[in-house]
Amino acid sequence: MTASRPSSPALPQRERLALLGALAGTAALGLSACSSTRTESPAQPKPAASHAQPRRARSGQVQPIALNGSYAQRADAMAQVPEIARRTGLPETYVRNAIGNANYLSSVPRLILPAGRGVRRNWRVYRSRFVEPIRIRAGVNFWQQNAATLLRAEREYGVPVKYIVGIIGVETIYGRNKGDMRVIDTLSTLTFDFPQAHPRAVDRHAFFRGELDHYLQLTWDNRDDPLALRGSYAGAMGLPQFMPSSWAKHAVDFDDDGHIDLISNTADTIGSVANYFKQYGWITGLEPVFDVRFDSSRLQLPTLLGPDIVPTFTPQQFADLGAIVELPRGFDQKLALIELENGNAPSSYRAGTQNFYVITRYNNSSYYAQSVIDLADEVEKVMRRGG
Repeated sequence: MTASRPSSPALPQRERLALLGALAGTAALGLSACSSTRTESPAQPKPAASHAQPRRARSGQVQPIALNGSYAQRADAMAQVPEIARRTGLPETYVRNAIGNANYLSSVPRLILPAGRGVRRNWRVYRSRFVEPIRIRAGVNFWQQNAATLLRAEREYGVPVKYIVGIIGVETIYGRNKGDMRVIDTLSTLTFDFPQAHPRAVDRHAFFRGELDHYLQLTWDNRDDPLALRGSYAGAMGLPQFMPSSWAKHAVDFDDDGHIDLISNTADTIGSVANYFKQYGWITGLEPVFDVRFDSSRLQLPTLLGPDIVPTFTPQQFADLGAIVELPRGFDQKLALIELENGNAPSSYRAGTQNFYVITRYNNSSYYAQSVIDLADEVEKVMRRGG
């Protein structure tokens, strides 16, 4: 049994089986997208099925269990159970069992709020959290232990090994810090009690409502206990910290064992990270960033920073606006000027490509993306020296 199928110590075995949908005389649970055997060739691993559309309700009986979570006392939350069941195609009792055993976490709404306006970020401090000896050493060990799988992922998806290693290192220190909040609690809190003070409250609330749907579908399909899985305060799970929707859309069964496990399976994690990048438009052979210097006589910084991290300018336009980059011969990709604030000191700048933008699809932050790149580079340096 893998770590993605833990039992819940809080429930008696009989109630846990009821929650998981112990079915009399049916194999409905075994026919899920997440646990099906792949039919494609190994060069094209099969992603987990997307659950964006409502499904037909699964057949079989799910027994009700005691509802001991704080949301069981919230009429407004429990009133949404039938609609969640309809959207997801899951048995209503299964949804009620899960939501009724979810607890409101007061820390989550605070954690999800962005930093206040006027707070100047500090790239050097941010970087030091991720590019440091413990993470570098752990990255070297991870690379050495999974070299063959990493190379296969690079061949199949075109994503360099070092960036796969960098992502997993920044996210969880290679599995050491996968989060300890129950996912059912965090996603229920963000669904039923999303903070209205958030500047994007409407769309972010809708996002997390969708993530709760995906989570319930995922646990049903994977035969996981929805009350047992743990992750971050935002509901991200496993070694790569995939949100439930990312698991559904981008996770792959990279070791071809018929089960997608991002909780403890390094092969599935490696393949899924590479597939995630590829699906978001990774260009094989393209460097994510270049050094940049400014020609102060023609520098138009506001224009360059206007598109933020989106590659917008041709190399000639970049130069005409005063940003000078040494590029490979024949380079024809668009660039973005990336600003990394350093508190009260002058900002640092990079020229970002499409691949830099792809890394930000994992986490919408230029600071995050540059940390992944820098950690990747540092781990690679050690590997080149022989580990």
